[in-house]
Amino acid sequence: MTSKELLYVKTVADEKSISQAAKKLFIAQPSLSQSLQRIEETLGTQLFNRTSSGLALTFAGERYYHMASQILKMYEDFEIEISDINNLKTGRIHLGITNHLGTLTLSKVLPRFRDICSHVELLISEENSATLEQLLLSGELDFSIMHAPKVNNQPLIHYDNMKKDPFVIAISPNHPLVKKAKKEPDYPYPVLDIKLLKNETFLMLHKQQRIRQVTDSVLAKAGITQPKIGLTLRNYETAQLLAAQGLGVTLVPLQYSQIAPNEYLPTILSIDKKYDASWDMCIATLKNSFLSKADQLFIRMVKEAFDCGSSD
Repeated sequence: MTSKELLYVKTVADEKSISQAAKKLFIAQPSLSQSLQRIEETLGTQLFNRTSSGLALTFAGERYYHMASQILKMYEDFEIEISDINNLKTGRIHLGITNHLGTLTLSKVLPRFRDICSHVELLISEENSATLEQLLLSGELDFSIMHAPKVNNQPLIHYDNMKKDPFVIAISPNHPLVKKAKKEPDYPYPVLDIKLLKNETFLMLHKQQRIRQVTDSVLAKAGITQPKIGLTLRNYETAQLLAAQGLGVTLVPLQYSQIAPNEYLPTILSIDKKYDASWDMCIATLKNSFLSKADQLFIRMVKEAFDCGSSD
């Protein structure tokens, strides 16, 4: 039972004539007659009776007509809805974003997006990067704004890197190591060799958090494979605040270090580029997944907000 068959029966019933229906459908009368015969044979019942006033529906025909009318109306409504979605008049975006990227990103993008797509529903899940990856894999998210892993252990996810952000050291202004940092060109702050932190106490985030994963990678490259961990926290702001007060040292992204509270400010030191102390802000999607026009527009606006342009 196809939409074409539904339309054939409905049109014949409306016109009460195969010849008139054939003209309206722009098909040959014999072809329409044969189609009706096949439909009745498939159903095992007659849909029309011939009367003096033309073709009339049987009881089975009336039920078929009612069903066909409903389905064809639903199909027509669906086509209109798809057209609206394609023209950004309606739709839904379910995006994921990390908490702090939400702070940095959404205020730049949402007002502009709302001006263009006021009727597109936005569902936003704020989670850490590892959780966002799982939500992507389960099909719950269209895309995610997050930080790419150093090593891609998720072959089904595509990471479209947008902006690299270096990590820096947050340390107490009174710490003796501050004086050992040296000013070097192309670094925003004096550079301290990570190896000098070997005997220091670290304020770490949890292992499933991307900041911790980058920190572990950087320390390992400096030969610090078993760092002394004073506290394990979930919030980088707390770690930075405690570092400012001398409770340990912590590694944080440069972008995040700039939104620290003014009450307790740590000294910020740069890390030598040879340690690859950085992460990449990215748009994560399932490989070969479908992105609606609304999805694509939102992603383009995010890239423009961070001067990333568009990638192929």
